[in-house]
Amino acid sequence: MAYLLNLVYLLLLILGSPLLVYAAIRKGKYREGFAAKFLGRVPVRSGSERCLWLHAVSVGEVNLLGPLLARLEQQHPDWVYVISTTTKTGFDLAKKKYAPRTVFYCPLDFSWAVRKAMKRVRPNLLVLAELELWPNLIRAAKKHGARVAVVNGRLSDRSLRGYRRLRPFVARLLQSLDAVAAQNAEYAGRFCELGAPPDRVHLTGSIKFDGAQTDRDNPKTQQLAQLAGIQPGDIVFLAGSTQEPEEELALQVYGELAAEYPALRFIVTPRHPERFEEVAALLDRSQVRWQRRSRLEEGGLDPQARVLLVDAIGELGAWWGTAQIAFVGGSMGTRGGQNMIEPAAYGAAVSFGPNTSNFRDVVALLLERDAAVVVSSREELAGFVRRCLADPHFAAELGQRARQLVLEQAGAADKTCQLLQALMT
Repeated sequence: MAYLLNLVYLLLLILGSPLLVYAAIRKGKYREGFAAKFLGRVPVRSGSERCLWLHAVSVGEVNLLGPLLARLEQQHPDWVYVISTTTKTGFDLAKKKYAPRTVFYCPLDFSWAVRKAMKRVRPNLLVLAELELWPNLIRAAKKHGARVAVVNGRLSDRSLRGYRRLRPFVARLLQSLDAVAAQNAEYAGRFCELGAPPDRVHLTGSIKFDGAQTDRDNPKTQQLAQLAGIQPGDIVFLAGSTQEPEEELALQVYGELAAEYPALRFIVTPRHPERFEEVAALLDRSQVRWQRRSRLEEGGLDPQARVLLVDAIGELGAWWGTAQIAFVGGSMGTRGGQNMIEPAAYGAAVSFGPNTSNFRDVVALLLERDAAVVVSSREELAGFVRRCLADPHFAAELGQRARQLVLEQAGAADKTCQLLQALMT
């Protein structure tokens, strides 16, 4: 089976090579970590301490590990924790966020690469964030003698449909897992439907609620607000984790309302760093006065600029704390939405588009509690922002309900930590 998978992966690489080469040349993707990805040459772990290998695909999953790592290290400082990622943005954030812990690119799911990596890391437990079911990686971990767990597990409608087509194969894979910590009862049921043993599927809730900062006065948010020259009387409208054409829609809303509400400021944070220059060009064409986050620390603050492009990775969580009005991107197209828990936790008045399948359970909770608003067009987004500006009581009440919901949902990290501790015994 391993050799068949290797062949399938190689064929997929060959078929996708033109796009991969294009992305590497034009966008800087996939250039780093070749030896780790293809040959399994990850850092060698010395010593005989017990070891957890935590794998997080990209930025969202990397942030997810924070509350879990904090609890584990507090209770077991003698254990070794290593972190792997798949994307460059995830790698860069993990290096910044979790230093001096070992961070490396996860090997691609070729049998020789994952086998080599397992021999070098020698983990006691492999922890996969959300849904990273790589057959050869899991098989290599089990052969090495490590246990394997999925944490913050979720199975979207799309993933479920795809896995159903391969159910016999997926069932064998799920049966090799030692534990699945599912975000909610629906996801837990889906794991069982696909073949996971019910006694190994645990309902823990979403760790993303535990990792959300609720205090606007936290040092990082205060530092960024001061750096950007945000004053107490300013009203910040932040469009975060945006994709095309969400930046343009939000910018048009700001342009429509800025003259009427001079206290309004606009911050935009594109989801992918390769789009920073594209959004910068959009701002140039709009002829608004704007500035870049990357130049603020160089003495480049323009007191007259009311628009800020955050061209930095890993800061969005803190920037949400500056916002009174929030639009969560990835929700106007087909991506399925981005994390709306962070702005909700700060008590911002939260909005997002209609396409939020990746966060369906969170959205359902927010809407059930009247703690967020769905906007399906530029006109509806403009109407939402205008109402928040014209009726501060509406915005404050909406935000307070969102913040209270996040506080009530906390606790998943503690449950997950207990589960992982049991697997390490």
